[in-house]
Order: sequence, then structure tokens, then C-alpha cells
Amino acid sequence: MSTLTLSYGRGHLPIRLPAGAQATVVRKQPLPKLTDPQAAIARALAQPIGAPGLAELARGRRSACILICDITRPVPNRLFLRPMVETMIASGIPLDRISILVATGLHRPNLGEELAELVGDPWVLEHVRVDNHDARDDSAHVDFGRTATRGTPVKIDRQFVEADLRIATGLVEPHFMAGWSGGRKVIAPGVAHHETIRTFHSARFMEDP
Repeated sequence: MSTLTLSYGRGHLPIRLPAGAQATVVRKQPLPKLTDPQAAIARALAQPIGAPGLAELARGRRSACILICDITRPVPNRLFLRPMVETMIASGIPLDRISILVATGLHRPNLGEELAELVGDPWVLEHVRVDNHDARDDSAHVDFGRTATRGTPVKIDRQFVEADLRIATGLVEPHFMAGWSGGRKVIAPGVAHHETIRTFHSARFMEDP
């Protein structure tokens, strides 16, 4: 009997194979590591692809809301949240008018040590308002009506909608059912009302989007 070791959670999971079993291990292609992540982030904020830099976007705005993925997504928030906040402050948005919203969708809130791990930067936790999205709080959403195609209710978190500058962060990765995950999904289902989520995340929509 042979054993394979798979990465699982924060550790590893041994998989014991019966004698004679032939296993094929599929690994992702190795990617080059950034030699200076902070410099790369600074460049990305100043010169993003196909868009104005964050400083320009923030200029003249009165408030800002930054969306981050919840604990189920391995996003290095500790590297970019503070540079983003500091850039917004330098462009004139008051610190007390900048918030971070955890895009939980229908997942549970991230609190305590888990929230600290998610944000990853003590300075951000101490100085910036950080909230969890609550998909079941009717009063915390703006109702945009229904889509013309299938009548899907469109309700999005009020804190995000009413911010003068709205920034969605996260990662884009292959999805086992839906092609790709991330990107605009940080908004819906990330900060959508439960009616919106249950409609377009339903089995019917998965089968025929």
C-alpha cells in the first residue's frame, strides 16, 4: 500500500492507496515569486491595468468602502489594505469615512481572532472600521428592483452602495462548477441580500446561467 500526502486546511491529509493502484498527481505550474511584494502593490495601485490609479480615483471623494473576501478565500489582505487606506487618506478622504466590509455572502461573520487573521494588519484593525456583511438584514440593503430577464431581485449592502468610492478586492481562480470564481462575485453574492443570493446561486441558475 502506498500513501500520497495532500495539502489540506493548514496541514496535510494522508491518502492510502491499495496495492497495485496507479495514481496520477496533477500539480499546478510553478509561478515566479515577487521579489518585492510591497513595491509591486505600490505599482499596481499607482498604475493599474486599464484604469486610473487609486489616488486619482479617490481624489474629491467623501467616503470609501473596500470589500474583502471572507476567511474562506486565501487573499493576502495584510499586504495591500494599509497602502490602499493610506493612499485614500492622502487623496483627501477622511480616515473615519473609510470602511472595510467583509463579503461573507451567506457565510457566517468573521470575528475576533479570525477577523484579525483575515485583515492581517493590526494598524488597519485599530484605525479603520471593519464590518461583516449581513445578508439577512433587510434594512442594510438597497433594493434596485428586479432584472428584466428573469426577475432576479437585486439588493446590495447599503454600506457599499452609499460609499462615494467603492473598491472590490479579492482573487480570481478556477471554480469547480462555475468556470471562474472571484472578481465581481465579491459584490454578488459577497454583499448581496439573501434573496438575491438564493436566486442566482440556485441549482437552476447553475444549470442554465
